[in-house]
Amino acid sequence: MKTQFNASLLLILVLMGSLTSAVAQKKNAEKTRILVTSDGEIDDQCSIVRFLYYVNEWDVEGIITSSSQYHWHGHKWPGDDWIDPYLDAYAKDYPNLIKHDPEYPSPDFLRERTLLGNVKTEGEMTEITPGSTHIVKVLLDETDDRPIWIQAWGGTNTIARALKTIEEEHPDKMEYVASKMRLYLIWEQDVTYQEYIRPHWGKYNIPTIISDQFEAIAYRWAKVQPKEMQPYFEGPWMKANILENHGHLAAIYPAMENGDFRSEGDSPAFMHTIDTGLRSMESPDYGGWGGRYVKVRENTWLDSVPDANYQYPSGRWYGSNGWGRASVREGSTATEEQREIYFKPMWRWSDAFQNDFAARADWTVKSFKEANHAPIVKTKSKLDQSARPGQTIKLNVSGSKDPDGDRLSYLWYVHAEPSSFLNAADKVVIKDKQAAKTSFAVPEGTGTIHLICAVTDSGTPALTRYTRIIVTVNP
Repeated sequence: MKTQFNASLLLILVLMGSLTSAVAQKKNAEKTRILVTSDGEIDDQCSIVRFLYYVNEWDVEGIITSSSQYHWHGHKWPGDDWIDPYLDAYAKDYPNLIKHDPEYPSPDFLRERTLLGNVKTEGEMTEITPGSTHIVKVLLDETDDRPIWIQAWGGTNTIARALKTIEEEHPDKMEYVASKMRLYLIWEQDVTYQEYIRPHWGKYNIPTIISDQFEAIAYRWAKVQPKEMQPYFEGPWMKANILENHGHLAAIYPAMENGDFRSEGDSPAFMHTIDTGLRSMESPDYGGWGGRYVKVRENTWLDSVPDANYQYPSGRWYGSNGWGRASVREGSTATEEQREIYFKPMWRWSDAFQNDFAARADWTVKSFKEANHAPIVKTKSKLDQSARPGQTIKLNVSGSKDPDGDRLSYLWYVHAEPSSFLNAADKVVIKDKQAAKTSFAVPEGTGTIHLICAVTDSGTPALTRYTRIIVTVNP
């Protein structure tokens, strides 16, 4: 009898273990894979703080130090070990962070994946480095077919070296590797994308975002952010919400001496991959915390320039010719209205992502009960719908909830820029924009209508998540 009992208990434990493993695998499979390359500039150091607050959201495949046109060995180099103090600070904050989400990876896990890439000179891609070798290993791993967002916060040279190794040693795997890759480049900070990646890998149409919009939260943010958003970047807000009494990472965040936000020009690369409900990873032209982009050539997406006569360059998109960067230079003929339109796809979310940043900083020093956590949006409407003029479309997020029990508020609106339906924002009349359940009558016309519901809690700081419903209107 005892033997029978022990056997039954063992079976139960095995089944429970299998169930737990299955749940863990399911959760793991839902995460986005990311790999970061960075040149360690001071704004990269600002970005790495925010990045480390969000590492629970992704499967982090690697953090690779690379070079750029601005930084390499012997030229304004922050040191091969520039990231170590930030990982050490993360290790000190980690015990409190996991109170808010046990999915935060261990400090050792991150350290194992933090490697040195091609850093000796600008654009150097001849040397095989630990960083490039690691990228090769990740891309060739056929046990995981999930897409991987590879980010260049600096130059693309270490990425290029990895791809060249694959081309030379595993040419039969190039198509497979390309099918998994998604690129998000903060400018083209060396020539290797144009001189190697595009000519040799362009035929595979790797989805590629090259951002100039990042200037909205880079060094010139005060020239770009509208007045209503600027307080979220100024010293008083930064000191109260990030810099003071907010743990070890926040304590070494390299803000300006007066506490003003300095620059996080690289943060849009990973903000694009935070699952806020905006569905930005489905298509660069949907828009989200990492900006909104339009297809310019091949499978390459750049910033939307508000000038009908503008001609995009055939080659690099970077500091010398990026429209947004040029627009804030002395002598620019760009109008204030044009700059507002150009950068709006990023700054329109500034209050939301800054409040979210503040909440993450709270997680390093507060208990779960004391801190705020983002609402969970449950959409009962179909995310993608087809309709005809005159039809009533029901919108429903009434199943949404808040982890802290906070009251939720709702705001429905048309996201005009990605909507192809002419004048959708003016023609679509939502019955009650502030209700969890509402509707609208489809107006006359054809095209897509992007409807967003921003769901915001009543906690401090107030946090927002979204749903995006896309209605395609047919004649």
